[in-house]
Amino acid sequence: MKSYLAAAIQMTTVPDLQKNLAQAEELIDLAVRQGAELVGLPENFSFMGEEKDKLSLGDAIAFESEKFLKTMAQRYQITILGGGFPVPVDSTGKVYNTALLIDPNGQELARYHKAHLFDVNVPDGNTYRESSTVMAGTQLPPVYFSEKLGNIGLSVCYDVRFPELYRHLSDKGADILFVPAAFTALTGKDHWQVLLQARAIENTCYVIAPAQTGTHYARRQTYGHAVIIDPWGTILADAGEQPGIAIAEIKPTRLEQVRRQMPSLQHRVF
Repeated sequence: MKSYLAAAIQMTTVPDLQKNLAQAEELIDLAVRQGAELVGLPENFSFMGEEKDKLSLGDAIAFESEKFLKTMAQRYQITILGGGFPVPVDSTGKVYNTALLIDPNGQELARYHKAHLFDVNVPDGNTYRESSTVMAGTQLPPVYFSEKLGNIGLSVCYDVRFPELYRHLSDKGADILFVPAAFTALTGKDHWQVLLQARAIENTCYVIAPAQTGTHYARRQTYGHAVIIDPWGTILADAGEQPGIAIAEIKPTRLEQVRRQMPSLQHRVF
């Protein structure tokens, strides 16, 4: 593993596939011009709209999203994560919320179907029932082993509230935890940063958390603050509340230092 720059992209995705992909490309270009070699896009990067529209457009969104990721990876010679887009599941009327990691040759490295679905009554009066249109993944997320970039573990948004998933990733050897998200404005204010820092600290891993921000449609608002966090829990970069990027250096020496000074993974009893 070498030292390199990673970028967590922050978007305001809307119910317009092509507009979203154009916004994503602009931000990928910005990240690459600043030197990023590993780039993460947030959950729902290619479409964020009414559930019925997500289903009716599911095939087109899935096809265009995957094609876009492969094109961007090859054009910019980066490893890129599409943090979540709908992929229809045959004869179910539902989709998988799918995260996809692509290498600079446009080849698929890892795929994960979001396991924990956001069925929550938020205190601001909004109710979310992700399971009404999304089928939960049944497999634990993978770790992609990279000699250059470190071992990369995948997750999506609401997964961050389930520490056992990240313990699985660290058991598998993860150095970097991706947490692409579309966190609600209300829950984000209280929980986003502290949960991400906890996942970084308890697993002594870097966390890269691309995010959605702002108003997307109707009452759907997200928190923003895409971040990159080091294994000590230090926030290295924060994209704030506007579309943009958080960019920071991933250092193997920092991983080694923290794991040597705080060898908590070696002290586990259970």
